[in-house]
Amino acid sequence: MQWETVIGLEIHAQLSTASKIFSGATTAFGAAPNTQACGVDIALPGVLPVLNTGAVERAIRFGLAVGGSINPRSIFARKNYFYPDLPKGYQISQFELPIVEGGSMTILVGEIEKTIRLTRAHLEEDAGKSLHEDFHGLTGIDLNRAGTPLLEIVSEPDMRSAQEAVAYARAMHALVRWIGVCDGNMQEGSFRCDANVSVRPAGATELGTRREVKNLNSFRFLQQAIEYEVRWQIGEIEDGRKIQQATVLFDPDNGETRMMRTKEDAHDYRYFPDPDLLPLEVTEQRISEIRSAMPELPEAMKTRFIRDYSLSDYDARQLTENLDVGTYFEEATRLTFDSTKLLIGIKGGKPVLPGIAKLVSNWITGEIASRLNVEEIEIKNAPIKPGGLARLLARTLDQTLNNKMAKEVFVAMWAGEGDADAIIAAKGLKQLSDGGEIEKIVDQVLAANAQQVADFRAGKEKAFNSLVGQVMKATRGKANPQQVNDVLRRKLAG
Repeated sequence: MQWETVIGLEIHAQLSTASKIFSGATTAFGAAPNTQACGVDIALPGVLPVLNTGAVERAIRFGLAVGGSINPRSIFARKNYFYPDLPKGYQISQFELPIVEGGSMTILVGEIEKTIRLTRAHLEEDAGKSLHEDFHGLTGIDLNRAGTPLLEIVSEPDMRSAQEAVAYARAMHALVRWIGVCDGNMQEGSFRCDANVSVRPAGATELGTRREVKNLNSFRFLQQAIEYEVRWQIGEIEDGRKIQQATVLFDPDNGETRMMRTKEDAHDYRYFPDPDLLPLEVTEQRISEIRSAMPELPEAMKTRFIRDYSLSDYDARQLTENLDVGTYFEEATRLTFDSTKLLIGIKGGKPVLPGIAKLVSNWITGEIASRLNVEEIEIKNAPIKPGGLARLLARTLDQTLNNKMAKEVFVAMWAGEGDADAIIAAKGLKQLSDGGEIEKIVDQVLAANAQQVADFRAGKEKAFNSLVGQVMKATRGKANPQQVNDVLRRKLAG
């Protein structure tokens, strides 16, 4: 039998507020256990929650970014369950009336675009953390995370493979960082995924029984967990067993999921409105103020890069996966243009810079991206700033450097040896562009390589590349490659 996978994701994004959602306790990461949990967080008698306005504003910002509806009135509810790291015995969340409903996210899987619908996004508080590793036969409880503001983003079951789920999670991760509502630090638990996975016969319309894989904090684990869970569910059904709705955990050491508990339904949590919190009311004026302060969104920036810089869809998409990368590209392009004074044209009052923009794009997605990946740093922390890259590229555009030399200077700049001009002077890396000098060296190479000259004239193109290499070697790589090619072909044709 052919099977179809059905996946929906619940993403918990920790909102980037300095304090918790219902108290003034700090949300800073890394403190000693139980040093950042105040009376509200641990539910001491008589304390009352006070809603953090910053958390609400971030939720609205997210709703606007995904095209969702912002409910003018939403309600906080108590989600009742017992767990050792839940000090109140309930979690304050939103159930019937969330702050955001609907919206969508467009993802790219290979060359195929797909739209994933969102069900809702609601505000809630995080629980504490159970610690097992440092206690033999015991569990420690750290309540520092208790009360940390979360935005739970719930998708419709629109994904049909682990690859689609990972593409969606990556797109959402990029978006919440882009609009500044979450730092996206998965190692610190700021961005976590729960995957609801089920299978059904191909062509069926009724959903299968789902199992929820909890607390996946890496894209690699998300993919592995879904792939294992799909194989396991298909195997169970084909062996004649029924899938039981359950919450499961993924064990990355053996690549398997294991059941934690049978899955509760909403009515099992006995949701009811929190009597200590008034309904949350949001005015149209406040929504408009937040909308006006929003940054340009990725899709809009991508479209503009294609229009204004004549970039390909692929290049524009690469540059707009991260707001800092897009900003770096625009600044470096502008400064490179200013440095070279190369006015390529005017369109709509704005410079049209296809050549320079493509050059900057290639360096960002090539040399810079490679270094960032190796050193695991963000582009905003790169040692070469947009102005530094612009000065380097200006030296290639005025033919001071060829591409090989530019990469050598780039490495030195990255290591902190100075700016491009200082390194060029210190290393004697100025490109040889004197036509007469290049002709003299070409004549010497042709005279010393008669056999390769004969081979080329007999139709062997590889001989030409060998002659180019001989000229570049004679000039220690400093000759202008285009001039070398032009002079060689003219001489060989004569």
